[in-house]
Amino acid sequence: MVFKYCIVFMFLVAPFLLAAQSPAGKQVLDATQVAATKDTSLHFDLNPIDIYPDKKDLSPKKQREYSLLELKIRKVYPMAKVAAVRLAEYNRIYTSFRTDRERKNYVKGVEKQLFAEFEDTIKTMKVSEGRILIKLLDRQTGNTSYEIIKEFKGGFSAFFWQSIAKLFGHDLKAQYDPNAQDWMIEAIVMQMDLGLI
Repeated sequence: MVFKYCIVFMFLVAPFLLAAQSPAGKQVLDATQVAATKDTSLHFDLNPIDIYPDKKDLSPKKQREYSLLELKIRKVYPMAKVAAVRLAEYNRIYTSFRTDRERKNYVKGVEKQLFAEFEDTIKTMKVSEGRILIKLLDRQTGNTSYEIIKEFKGGFSAFFWQSIAKLFGHDLKAQYDPNAQDWMIEAIVMQMDLGLI
């Protein structure tokens, strides 16, 4: 019954709403200009609203998967954020050097610094956490891990590390796909950014 009323309401009100749209070439009035004219309709631009899955709506298997993924992302996501900030800084400095020798020395220094800082954490990571880190690096930087290594260390080094990664079930060329394969990761990361989890 309510559905019928909704349909009737749409057909009765829709023509008036469409007639109230401003024709091409005319200015659209905002909320502050409404009082100046007699016949207007309000127009507001709203921010997009993200809708996240409720764990209760998932199957028990998916709930466990989601909860485990959330724990792994809590561990790895801060590292990916730090890496993105530092990579931008390193790239800015790296491109300022004029010779390849200066660039090579800079990369060696940065590499030693990063190994000293993150080696223990990365050694204790699980394989699945490494996969998530690779995906989140792509999300944060816009480049795959393979592209980052290739840019700073060269093609041979990138090939070498890709081969090592393949031995452990990783793929440095893996791209982040928030709409299909990595939707759970994206949902968790967005909730973390908003402070919901």
